Amino acid sequence: MSDQRLEEMPTDWQRALAVVAHPDDLEYGCAAAVAAWTDAGKQVGYVLATRGEAGIDSLAPADCAEVREAEQRESAAVVGVTTVEFLGHRDGVIEYGLALRRDIAAAIRRHRPELVITLNHRDTWGPSPGGFWNTPDHRAVGRATLDAAADAGNRWIFPELFDADLRPWNGVRWVAVAGSTTPTHAVDARPGLDRAVRSLLAHRTYLEELTDRPAEEYVRDFLAETTAHAAPRFDGRPAVAFEIFPRPHP
Repeated sequence: MSDQRLEEMPTDWQRALAVVAHPDDLEYGCAAAVAAWTDAGKQVGYVLATRGEAGIDSLAPADCAEVREAEQRESAAVVGVTTVEFLGHRDGVIEYGLALRRDIAAAIRRHRPELVITLNHRDTWGPSPGGFWNTPDHRAVGRATLDAAADAGNRWIFPELFDADLRPWNGVRWVAVAGSTTPTHAVDARPGLDRAVRSLLAHRTYLEELTDRPAEEYVRDFLAETTAHAAPRFDGRPAVAFEIFPRPHP
């Protein structure tokens, strides 16, 4: 990983849209940043490709989906997010392609964000060589979100959206990828860290399945370690790091 200093995230925007695959993806990655943004009066909406129905082995998918959707809405509210949408793709078998790009482009047209946030779209997590293999859902949604940011602004791509009165939106100025192994920017995690902990703790049913450790201990340790990782490149401040892909702004 580069030792170059991480830049401050842009702040000259008002609306952001976070697009990820599953409930809890944002809480494991960037809820502290979201809390800081909503504190500053910015609007942040969440779009989840799935309802996370394949995420808990002890629950049948239909029951799991209800639990995880409710927990995601509670989790989002902790960091000041009231708009949470689910696109209805099947958990675990999301396919990158036109249907996914269309759904995300439609969400971008509905919400008209200047900043779009997604999760690591690359094959692996962590430094290379080595690291961990990323899931197909994360790869598909992250990649489709990067593409849909451009699709949303072109009336001739998915013209059926225009016919449905979803007019093109070419106002996305940046796509920010959380969990990237090559981050470029960061947000100070300290003001929002306690709320990030509570936000992840809202996924209580998932956490009970995931770990035998006390949930709060596990969550605090995980988020402290994650945000500390960026500190040496951000003036010693624990941070949520992002890789920024700027887009031309009309």
